[in-house]
Order: sequence, then structure tokens, then C-alpha cells
Amino acid sequence: ADGYYEYTMSECVYSTSDYSDMVYLRSWSFNKVVELQFNSTVGKFVGITEDGVRQAEYFNKDQATLQGLKAQVDTFCRHNAQIWDPAIRDKA
Repeated sequence: ADGYYEYTMSECVYSTSDYSDMVYLRSWSFNKVVELQFNSTVGKFVGITEDGVRQAEYFNKDQATLQGLKAQVDTFCRHNAQIWDPAIRDKA
């Protein structure tokens, strides 16, 4: 089918049980190409394509958005990992 395909994906990446290395990633893709990504460790948007670089420059000026996304490590990632990890680890 003709048309465009745009989506975002949020990920929580960690390898320790105390979550000390947890990173929140959010990626924006267009037609299956990642254009822009927020990384909580870096603390800002990083453009991957030419258009993504322009978007990153724009979004990195918005301190409220940056702070909100940095907080996702605790409010989204760590919160959900504490709920789901015990059930998953008990099954291993």
C-alpha cells in the first residue's frame, strides 16, 4: 500500500538487578528509518538523519521536554521493572 509509516518506540535498557545502569531510549522513525533518538544518559536528542539533526536542534531547546524525558528512567523504566522483573526472574 502507498503511504507513509511513522512510529515511536520507547525502550528501557539495563543489565543489573539494582537498575543502576538503566537507560531510557525513545526513537522516532519514518518509513522504517530511525531519524531521531532521545537517550537519558546523553540527556538530549540526537539526530541520525539530516532531518533528524534539524529536529534534534529544535527539541533540545525545550528544557521542559528534556527534563520530562530524563525523568522517564524513574517514572517509566524503573517503576515497571520493579513490577515485572520479579515475575520474570522467578520463571528463569
